[in-house]
Amino acid sequence: MKVDLEALQALDAVIRHGGYAQAAVQLNKVSSALSYQIRKLEDQLRLPLLDRSGYRVRLTPEGEAVLAEGRRLLQQAGRIETLAEQLGSGWEARLLVVVDGILPLADTLQALKRLADEGAPTRVQLKIEFLGGVQYRFDKERADLMLAKDYAPDPACRALALDPVECVLCVAPEHALAWLGRPATLGDLQSHVELTVQDSSERGGERNLFGGERVFHLSGFVAKRQALLMGMGFGWLPRYLADPHLADGSLCELGYEEGGSRYRFTPWLVERLDRPPGRAGRRLADLLSGRPEA
Repeated sequence: MKVDLEALQALDAVIRHGGYAQAAVQLNKVSSALSYQIRKLEDQLRLPLLDRSGYRVRLTPEGEAVLAEGRRLLQQAGRIETLAEQLGSGWEARLLVVVDGILPLADTLQALKRLADEGAPTRVQLKIEFLGGVQYRFDKERADLMLAKDYAPDPACRALALDPVECVLCVAPEHALAWLGRPATLGDLQSHVELTVQDSSERGGERNLFGGERVFHLSGFVAKRQALLMGMGFGWLPRYLADPHLADGSLCELGYEEGGSRYRFTPWLVERLDRPPGRAGRRLADLLSGRPEA
């Protein structure tokens, strides 16, 4: 390349400091070295960059254009140097995180925002999967972290239990099940459409929780909530999605005679033992587990 970053740095310093002597002090070089670098740059570019006819050197019109672009190049080079220093000090270049879509996405996004606000240089990829698809994707793509509802213990991984998440059995107030006047039996539920979320693993493990013949498998919990609000059927919703609608009456909690209308599960934060997380992974794990100052 014809462009020498050190020569651009010398040109920038000479203009900012008003002369060679002050620039040489700032760059810890001798004035003659700066003069040589700038003249060499002029020769390489075949352009006059400095007007040396007056008492103080100043930029030619060509020099103004070159220095304006050169300063952007110097800034970018500085960012590359900073990035290299960060990656060399334990920050990962890439972090792949797989999260079960039943969990509050806002919590994960807030943790990622905090990580970005703190200046982490790591590029994070977030993938949303469901049920068995979470661990399947974690294993298949060798992801770094996983937030899973269903976790099959793996000796190659370390898992941390997180705060429980509560789900509630819901139905729209105009749905026939809402008018029973008593807790629904299994037979009652099996006679209506059950709304559930499709397992996103390639093994296709669809689940029919109540055993009825009519089941709608939806792509996620936002779609499931919309279907419930429309009165299409009944199904489980995590409380963080259901509570606003239970409060305003747009959904009803559906009593269930054999198992109750609520259940809890414990999510798991999982990382690999054979590839321990670096600084970004450890920080993100702390944020996701509720230890923001760890």
